Amino acid sequence: MNQISTISELLKLSGSSYRLYDMGRKVTKIAKQDFEKVEQAMQPYPYPIQGHACFAIVFWQQNPATPYIWFVKFPMDERGLLNQGARNHYLAIILEALGSDLTQDPTKKQEELLQANPYNFTPTQYKLAALNAVVKRDLKQKSSEYYEHCQLYFSGNLGWDTWQGVGVQGLCDFGARISTEENCQVLSQALPHIPTTVFNPLCSALENQVLPISLIAEIIEIAENELNKETINFEYLANLVRAISGSAENPIVKALIIDIISAKQVTDLNLLLTISGRAWLALIDTDTLTLFLEKLVSIVAQNVFMAVFQDLIALPAIRPSLLQCIRSQQRSDKLANAIGQIFAQVKNN
Repeated sequence: MNQISTISELLKLSGSSYRLYDMGRKVTKIAKQDFEKVEQAMQPYPYPIQGHACFAIVFWQQNPATPYIWFVKFPMDERGLLNQGARNHYLAIILEALGSDLTQDPTKKQEELLQANPYNFTPTQYKLAALNAVVKRDLKQKSSEYYEHCQLYFSGNLGWDTWQGVGVQGLCDFGARISTEENCQVLSQALPHIPTTVFNPLCSALENQVLPISLIAEIIEIAENELNKETINFEYLANLVRAISGSAENPIVKALIIDIISAKQVTDLNLLLTISGRAWLALIDTDTLTLFLEKLVSIVAQNVFMAVFQDLIALPAIRPSLLQCIRSQQRSDKLANAIGQIFAQVKNN
């Protein structure tokens, strides 16, 4: 027991099969080898949010149909690496409560120890529904009872105004299985008709998935049409971006993001935050990132600019490009001044 130094080692020693999912920004599967490197402080956590790593550990032994799930939240250091002291403390609590038998039914005292673990956290209901859908898909299990009704609704046979029976779990199940030809075709036909009450949570469900290219193209066409209107519905456009954000590295998604941040009429902060917080991989190119920062600094106060800047620089995929932007001679005086104020404030603190 004393030789166990990581969560990965504990799970392996217990004989458990397991999966890991980020629960911070989206519900995203984390490769085991990447998580092991994160635990050993060999690489930063890939999806930090507000200085923390928030993830789910899904594990089982004999029966994957009823896995155990732990929701864990660890602080990170200034380099974006997992706080080793917090991880060690978490492990010590688990080992004291359960030893290496993670799937035993805990006694009352053991349950108290587990419940008092300061690194536990409770995701939102939406995140729980999204995780449930993704886990059932990944473990090749049957989806929830709400899935078929959701499929039926998107077929249009029930009427678009009969959305009351469409639940968040059904939408998440549908989103998790969007790569099937049937679901992709049904949604493509339904997109022009879906009311806002269904459309918004649907986009939240789709953000966790890499969408089929045909569906991405259709959503982008809708987004471009909205962008070209005299009066833009920014909430609608932000949800469209959210829907395709899981495919943010796709060139046509990147092209849409460039069109959005290049448009003079785009002055909506929530839309920009959707791009930086959900579709940040579309900003990985230094020129695109600079364009985004120029747009941001032109419409927000310094404190908001600093908050977004700090969020971006914490993302390992974005950090190298952002450091290049800082040194760029092409940035405007306004952007240079805003960045200078950030570093002056950090130095003073």
